[in-house]
Amino acid sequence: MVSFIDAHRGKHGVEPICKVLPIAPSTYYDHLSKRADPARRSARARRDAALRPEIRRVFDENWQVYGVRKVTAGCPDSGGPPVEPS
Repeated sequence: MVSFIDAHRGKHGVEPICKVLPIAPSTYYDHLSKRADPARRSARARRDAALRPEIRRVFDENWQVYGVRKVTAGCPDSGGPPVEPS
């Protein structure tokens, strides 16, 4: 939704677009500020972003068939035991 607003804000403006879409202008601007400065993100969002490459690695190494439980168990930072490909 934010990318749609970004694409059309020059022609229509943010507030008119937000009146039609189910998003408040303040939510849109908050998202932009967090995109510009990742330090403003929550601790959970920063941790998720840091773990994303490791999650992708485990998922790819296991033929992209592992579900959330096995991927979590295979990530060293998750605290679970490493899982071998089956």
